[in-house]
Amino acid sequence: MLNGVLVEASVHFFEGVEKLLEIWFDDSDNEDYDLRRIPRANWETLLQAVKCEIISFSKNDAIDAYVLSESSMFVSKRRWILKTCGSTTLLKSLKPLLELVPQYGFNEITDMFYSRKNFSRPELQAFPHRGFCEEVEYLDTLFEEGRSYCLGSINRECWYLYTFSTNKHIKRPPRIHESSEPDQTIEILMQNLDNEIMCKFSKEKFSTSAEVTKATGIDKLLPDMDIDDFLFDPCGYSMNGISANGEYMTIHITPESNFSYVSFESNVSRNNYAELINRVVKTFKPGKFVITIFANKTSPAYATMKELELEYTEVTSWKRSNMQYCSFPLYNLLFAQFCQCA
Repeated sequence: MLNGVLVEASVHFFEGVEKLLEIWFDDSDNEDYDLRRIPRANWETLLQAVKCEIISFSKNDAIDAYVLSESSMFVSKRRWILKTCGSTTLLKSLKPLLELVPQYGFNEITDMFYSRKNFSRPELQAFPHRGFCEEVEYLDTLFEEGRSYCLGSINRECWYLYTFSTNKHIKRPPRIHESSEPDQTIEILMQNLDNEIMCKFSKEKFSTSAEVTKATGIDKLLPDMDIDDFLFDPCGYSMNGISANGEYMTIHITPESNFSYVSFESNVSRNNYAELINRVVKTFKPGKFVITIFANKTSPAYATMKELELEYTEVTSWKRSNMQYCSFPLYNLLFAQFCQCA
Protein backbone atom coordinates (compact mmCIF):
# COMPACT_ATOMS: atom_id res chain seq x y z
CA MET A 1 0.00 0.00 0.00
CA LEU A 2 0.89 3.65 -0.39
CA ASN A 3 4.25 2.98 -1.99
CA GLY A 4 4.65 5.89 -4.35
CA VAL A 5 2.68 4.40 -7.25
CA LEU A 6 2.71 6.37 -10.47
CA VAL A 7 -0.82 6.12 -11.80
CA GLU A 8 -0.18 8.45 -14.72
CA ALA A 9 2.97 9.00 -16.73
CA SER A 10 3.54 12.52 -15.44
CA VAL A 11 1.41 12.82 -12.29
CA HIS A 12 2.29 11.30 -8.95
CA PHE A 13 -0.90 10.36 -7.12
CA PHE A 14 -2.15 7.61 -4.85
CA GLU A 15 -5.80 7.15 -3.86
CA GLY A 16 -5.76 6.77 -0.10
CA VAL A 17 -9.55 6.49 0.13
CA GLU A 18 -10.37 2.86 0.80
CA LYS A 19 -13.06 0.43 -0.19
CA LEU A 20 -14.31 -1.61 2.76
CA LEU A 21 -16.14 -4.94 2.63
CA GLU A 22 -17.35 -6.78 5.74
CA ILE A 23 -19.24 -10.07 5.55
CA TRP A 24 -20.76 -12.22 8.30
CA PHE A 25 -21.61 -15.82 7.45
CA ASP A 26 -24.26 -18.04 8.99
CA ASP A 27 -23.55 -19.20 12.52
CA SER A 28 -23.00 -22.88 13.18
CA ASP A 29 -22.48 -25.11 16.20
CA ASN A 30 -20.03 -27.17 14.17
CA GLU A 31 -16.55 -26.23 15.41
CA ASP A 32 -15.05 -27.33 12.09
CA TYR A 33 -16.80 -24.44 10.32
CA ASP A 34 -14.23 -21.68 10.55
CA LEU A 35 -13.02 -19.21 7.92
CA ARG A 36 -9.57 -19.32 9.50
CA ARG A 37 -9.19 -22.85 8.18
CA ILE A 38 -8.94 -21.46 4.66
CA PRO A 39 -5.28 -21.85 3.59
CA ARG A 40 -3.19 -18.78 2.87
CA ALA A 41 -2.71 -19.94 -0.72
CA ASN A 42 -6.46 -19.59 -1.30
CA TRP A 43 -6.46 -16.06 0.09
CA GLU A 44 -3.50 -15.19 -2.13
CA THR A 45 -5.40 -16.43 -5.18
CA LEU A 46 -8.49 -14.44 -4.20
CA LEU A 47 -6.45 -11.28 -3.69
CA GLN A 48 -4.99 -11.54 -7.19
CA ALA A 49 -8.44 -10.60 -8.49
CA VAL A 50 -8.29 -7.51 -6.25
CA LYS A 51 -4.78 -6.56 -7.44
CA CYS A 52 -3.07 -6.68 -4.06
CA GLU A 53 -0.99 -9.16 -2.07
CA ILE A 54 -0.15 -10.22 1.49
CA ILE A 55 2.98 -8.65 2.95
CA SER A 56 2.64 -9.49 6.67
CA PHE A 57 0.57 -11.74 8.94
CA SER A 58 -0.33 -11.98 12.63
CA LYS A 59 -2.86 -14.02 14.56
CA ASN A 60 -4.18 -15.08 17.95
CA ASP A 61 -6.88 -17.48 19.10
CA ALA A 62 -9.68 -15.16 17.95
CA ILE A 63 -8.59 -13.49 14.70
CA ASP A 64 -6.15 -13.63 11.79
CA ALA A 65 -4.83 -10.29 10.52
CA TYR A 66 -3.13 -9.66 7.19
CA VAL A 67 -1.31 -6.47 6.19
CA LEU A 68 -1.71 -6.13 2.43
CA SER A 69 0.13 -4.19 -0.23
CA GLU A 70 -3.04 -2.07 -0.29
CA SER A 71 -4.46 -2.03 3.28
CA SER A 72 -5.69 -5.03 5.32
CA MET A 73 -7.70 -8.24 5.66
CA PHE A 74 -9.13 -9.73 8.86
CA VAL A 75 -10.50 -13.26 9.22
CA SER A 76 -12.34 -14.63 12.24
CA LYS A 77 -14.56 -17.68 12.66
CA ARG A 78 -17.47 -16.38 10.58
CA ARG A 79 -16.54 -12.78 9.73
CA TRP A 80 -14.36 -11.62 6.84
CA ILE A 81 -13.13 -8.04 6.33
CA LEU A 82 -11.25 -6.73 3.32
CA LYS A 83 -10.10 -3.12 3.06
CA THR A 84 -8.18 -1.88 0.03
CA CYS A 85 -7.06 1.46 -1.37
CA GLY A 86 -5.43 2.70 -4.56
CA SER A 87 -7.01 1.44 -7.78
CA THR A 88 -7.71 -2.04 -6.42
CA THR A 89 -10.80 -3.93 -7.57
CA LEU A 90 -12.11 -5.04 -4.20
CA LEU A 91 -15.55 -6.19 -5.36
CA LYS A 92 -13.95 -8.73 -7.67
CA SER A 93 -13.15 -10.70 -4.52
CA LEU A 94 -16.81 -11.60 -4.03
CA LYS A 95 -17.29 -14.29 -6.66
CA PRO A 96 -14.11 -16.19 -5.66
CA LEU A 97 -15.12 -15.84 -2.01
CA LEU A 98 -18.60 -17.25 -2.57
CA GLU A 99 -17.09 -20.21 -4.41
CA LEU A 100 -14.52 -20.77 -1.66
CA VAL A 101 -16.41 -20.58 1.64
CA PRO A 102 -18.87 -23.48 1.10
CA GLN A 103 -15.87 -25.81 1.22
CA TYR A 104 -15.43 -24.70 4.84
CA GLY A 105 -19.06 -25.08 5.93
CA PHE A 106 -20.58 -21.70 5.14
CA ASN A 107 -23.47 -21.50 2.69
CA GLU A 108 -25.20 -18.26 3.61
CA ILE A 109 -24.31 -14.64 4.21
CA THR A 110 -26.28 -13.11 7.08
CA ASP A 111 -24.89 -9.56 7.03
CA MET A 112 -22.90 -7.69 4.43
CA PHE A 113 -21.57 -4.12 4.31
CA TYR A 114 -19.71 -2.43 1.49
CA SER A 115 -18.73 1.20 2.07
CA ARG A 116 -16.34 3.92 0.98
CA LYS A 117 -15.87 7.67 1.03
CA ASN A 118 -16.01 9.48 -2.31
CA PHE A 119 -12.72 9.09 -4.19
CA SER A 120 -10.35 12.02 -4.62
CA ARG A 121 -9.80 11.03 -8.27
CA PRO A 122 -12.56 8.62 -9.34
CA GLU A 123 -11.46 8.72 -12.98
CA LEU A 124 -8.43 6.59 -12.04
CA GLN A 125 -10.50 3.68 -10.76
CA ALA A 126 -11.13 0.48 -12.73
CA PHE A 127 -14.32 -1.54 -13.25
CA PRO A 128 -16.44 -2.07 -11.20
CA HIS A 129 -15.40 0.98 -9.13
CA ARG A 130 -15.70 3.79 -11.68
CA GLY A 131 -18.73 5.15 -9.82
CA PHE A 132 -21.09 4.12 -7.05
CA CYS A 133 -23.89 3.37 -9.52
CA GLU A 134 -21.57 0.90 -11.25
CA GLU A 135 -20.67 -0.67 -7.90
CA VAL A 136 -24.36 -1.04 -7.03
CA GLU A 137 -25.14 -2.63 -10.39
CA TYR A 138 -22.31 -5.11 -9.84
CA LEU A 139 -23.44 -5.95 -6.31
CA ASP A 140 -27.05 -6.34 -7.42
CA THR A 141 -26.01 -9.21 -9.66
CA LEU A 142 -24.95 -11.11 -6.54
CA PHE A 143 -27.39 -9.86 -3.90
CA GLU A 144 -31.04 -9.93 -4.85
CA GLU A 145 -32.21 -7.62 -2.08
CA GLY A 146 -29.26 -5.34 -1.38
CA ARG A 147 -29.85 -1.70 -0.51
CA SER A 148 -27.68 1.31 -1.36
CA TYR A 149 -27.35 4.62 0.49
CA CYS A 150 -25.42 7.88 0.29
CA LEU A 151 -24.71 10.01 3.36
CA GLY A 152 -23.26 13.50 3.24
CA SER A 153 -23.41 15.93 0.33
CA ILE A 154 -23.63 14.21 -3.05
CA ASN A 155 -22.11 17.18 -4.89
CA ARG A 156 -19.27 17.65 -2.39
CA GLU A 157 -18.11 15.01 0.09
CA CYS A 158 -20.08 11.90 0.87
CA TRP A 159 -19.93 8.30 2.07
CA TYR A 160 -21.51 5.41 0.23
CA LEU A 161 -23.00 2.24 1.71
CA TYR A 162 -24.40 -0.95 0.23
CA THR A 163 -25.80 -3.49 2.66
CA PHE A 164 -28.20 -6.28 3.35
CA SER A 165 -29.06 -8.17 6.53
CA THR A 166 -31.31 -10.87 7.98
CA ASN A 167 -33.95 -11.51 5.32
CA LYS A 168 -31.72 -10.62 2.40
CA HIS A 169 -30.02 -13.45 0.56
CA ILE A 170 -27.79 -14.62 -2.26
CA LYS A 171 -29.79 -16.57 -4.84
CA ARG A 172 -31.15 -18.92 -2.14
CA PRO A 173 -33.86 -18.82 0.54
CA PRO A 174 -32.78 -17.03 3.73
CA ARG A 175 -32.46 -18.62 7.13
CA ILE A 176 -34.03 -16.74 10.02
CA HIS A 177 -31.20 -14.90 11.71
CA GLU A 178 -30.95 -12.76 14.80
CA SER A 179 -27.66 -11.09 15.66
CA SER A 180 -26.94 -11.77 19.32
CA GLU A 181 -23.17 -11.24 19.22
CA PRO A 182 -22.27 -7.61 20.06
CA ASP A 183 -20.79 -5.92 17.00
CA GLN A 184 -19.59 -2.40 16.36
CA THR A 185 -17.20 -0.63 14.01
CA ILE A 186 -15.80 2.89 14.13
CA GLU A 187 -14.00 4.52 11.21
CA ILE A 188 -12.23 7.87 11.26
CA LEU A 189 -11.29 9.02 7.76
CA MET A 190 -8.89 11.97 7.79
CA GLN A 191 -7.61 14.34 5.10
CA ASN A 192 -5.46 17.49 4.83
CA LEU A 193 -3.15 16.23 7.53
CA ASP A 194 -0.36 17.98 9.41
CA ASN A 195 2.78 17.93 7.25
CA GLU A 196 5.19 17.62 10.20
CA ILE A 197 3.42 14.47 11.32
CA MET A 198 3.06 13.02 7.83
CA CYS A 199 6.77 13.40 7.06
CA LYS A 200 7.51 10.84 9.78
CA PHE A 201 5.93 8.08 7.69
CA SER A 202 8.90 7.94 5.36
CA LYS A 203 12.09 5.94 4.99
CA GLU A 204 13.94 9.25 5.09
CA LYS A 205 12.92 9.73 8.73
CA PHE A 206 12.85 6.20 10.11
CA SER A 207 14.32 2.92 9.00
CA THR A 208 11.75 0.63 10.64
CA SER A 209 8.00 0.61 11.10
CA ALA A 210 8.37 -0.04 14.84
CA GLU A 211 10.26 3.26 15.22
CA VAL A 212 7.45 5.14 13.44
CA THR A 213 4.74 3.46 15.50
CA LYS A 214 6.41 4.53 18.75
CA ALA A 215 7.50 8.00 17.64
CA THR A 216 4.01 8.98 16.48
CA GLY A 217 2.14 7.52 19.45
CA ILE A 218 0.19 5.01 17.39
CA ASP A 219 1.12 2.35 19.95
CA LYS A 220 -0.77 4.33 22.62
CA LEU A 221 -4.07 4.70 20.77
CA LEU A 222 -5.28 1.30 21.95
CA PRO A 223 -2.46 0.03 24.17
CA ASP A 224 -3.78 -3.52 24.57
CA MET A 225 -3.34 -4.29 20.87
CA ASP A 226 -0.53 -6.47 19.55
CA ILE A 227 0.79 -4.51 16.58
CA ASP A 228 1.97 -5.69 13.17
CA ASP A 229 3.21 -2.65 11.24
CA PHE A 230 4.86 -1.92 7.91
CA LEU A 231 6.71 1.13 6.56
CA PHE A 232 6.72 1.39 2.78
CA ASP A 233 9.55 2.60 0.58
CA PRO A 234 9.82 5.50 -0.06
CA CYS A 235 6.81 6.44 2.11
CA GLY A 236 3.51 5.19 3.46
CA TYR A 237 2.50 3.15 6.47
CA SER A 238 0.09 0.37 7.44
CA MET A 239 -0.60 -1.40 10.70
CA ASN A 240 -2.93 -4.01 12.14
CA GLY A 241 -3.51 -4.46 15.85
CA ILE A 242 -5.33 -7.41 17.41
CA SER A 243 -6.30 -8.33 20.95
CA ALA A 244 -7.10 -11.65 22.60
CA ASN A 245 -10.86 -11.00 22.63
CA GLY A 246 -11.02 -10.62 18.84
CA GLU A 247 -10.97 -6.82 18.72
CA TYR A 248 -8.83 -5.20 16.03
CA MET A 249 -7.58 -1.85 14.87
CA THR A 250 -6.06 -0.87 11.55
CA ILE A 251 -4.43 2.34 10.32
CA HIS A 252 -3.35 3.20 6.77
CA ILE A 253 -1.46 6.34 5.85
CA THR A 254 -0.83 8.09 2.56
CA PRO A 255 1.52 10.90 3.70
CA GLU A 256 2.17 12.92 0.53
CA SER A 257 1.10 16.52 1.16
CA ASN A 258 -0.93 16.97 -2.04
CA PHE A 259 -3.22 14.03 -1.23
CA SER A 260 -2.56 13.05 2.39
CA TYR A 261 -5.01 10.58 3.85
CA VAL A 262 -5.23 8.54 7.06
CA SER A 263 -7.83 5.95 7.97
CA PHE A 264 -8.41 4.51 11.41
CA GLU A 265 -10.77 1.60 11.94
CA SER A 266 -11.57 -0.59 14.94
CA ASN A 267 -14.29 -2.78 16.41
CA VAL A 268 -13.41 -1.98 20.03
CA SER A 269 -16.49 -1.84 22.22
CA ARG A 270 -17.30 1.51 23.84
CA ASN A 271 -20.44 3.14 25.18
CA ASN A 272 -18.99 6.45 24.00
CA TYR A 273 -16.20 6.95 21.46
CA ALA A 274 -15.38 10.60 22.22
CA GLU A 275 -12.15 9.85 24.10
CA LEU A 276 -10.85 7.51 21.41
CA ILE A 277 -11.70 9.95 18.63
CA ASN A 278 -9.89 12.74 20.46
CA ARG A 279 -6.76 10.58 20.78
CA VAL A 280 -6.80 9.66 17.10
CA VAL A 281 -7.39 13.20 15.85
CA LYS A 282 -4.72 14.67 18.14
CA THR A 283 -2.26 12.08 16.84
CA PHE A 284 -2.67 12.98 13.16
CA LYS A 285 -4.08 16.56 13.24
CA PRO A 286 -6.25 16.44 10.10
CA GLY A 287 -7.80 19.49 8.49
CA LYS A 288 -11.07 17.59 8.12
CA PHE A 289 -12.37 14.15 8.91
CA VAL A 290 -15.37 11.85 8.67
CA ILE A 291 -16.60 9.52 11.41
CA THR A 292 -18.83 6.50 10.88
CA ILE A 293 -20.02 4.23 13.68
CA PHE A 294 -22.00 1.02 13.20
CA ALA A 295 -23.44 -0.78 16.23
CA ASN A 296 -25.93 -3.62 16.52
CA LYS A 297 -28.62 -3.91 19.19
CA THR A 298 -26.45 -5.85 21.63
CA SER A 299 -23.50 -3.44 21.41
CA PRO A 300 -22.90 -0.90 24.21
CA ALA A 301 -22.63 1.78 21.51
CA TYR A 302 -26.09 1.11 20.04
CA ALA A 303 -28.11 3.44 22.26
CA THR A 304 -25.42 6.02 22.99
CA MET A 305 -23.86 6.92 19.64
CA LYS A 306 -26.10 9.98 19.24
CA GLU A 307 -24.41 11.49 22.30
CA LEU A 308 -21.00 11.46 20.62
CA GLU A 309 -21.26 14.65 18.60
CA LEU A 310 -22.39 16.96 21.40
CA GLU A 311 -19.83 15.80 23.92
CA TYR A 312 -17.04 15.82 21.36
CA THR A 313 -17.46 19.29 19.88
CA GLU A 314 -17.89 20.97 23.26
CA VAL A 315 -14.29 20.21 24.23
CA THR A 316 -12.45 20.76 20.96
CA SER A 317 -11.98 23.37 18.23
CA TRP A 318 -13.71 21.19 15.66
CA LYS A 319 -16.89 22.24 13.93
CA ARG A 320 -19.45 19.67 12.87
CA SER A 321 -20.49 20.41 9.29
CA ASN A 322 -22.85 17.46 8.88
CA MET A 323 -24.38 14.68 10.95
CA GLN A 324 -26.79 11.93 9.94
CA TYR A 325 -28.23 9.03 11.86
CA CYS A 326 -29.75 5.88 10.35
CA SER A 327 -31.53 2.93 11.90
CA PHE A 328 -31.40 -0.42 10.09
CA PRO A 329 -33.15 -3.64 11.20
CA LEU A 330 -30.23 -4.79 13.34
CA TYR A 331 -27.77 -1.86 13.27
CA ASN A 332 -27.65 1.85 14.00
CA LEU A 333 -25.33 4.05 11.94
CA LEU A 334 -23.89 7.45 12.76
CA PHE A 335 -22.21 9.57 10.06
CA ALA A 336 -20.57 12.89 10.95
CA GLN A 337 -18.23 15.32 9.19
CA PHE A 338 -15.89 17.73 10.99
CA CYS A 339 -13.60 20.56 9.97
CA GLN A 340 -11.33 22.88 11.92
CA CYS A 341 -12.80 26.11 13.22
CA ALA A 342 -11.32 29.22 11.71
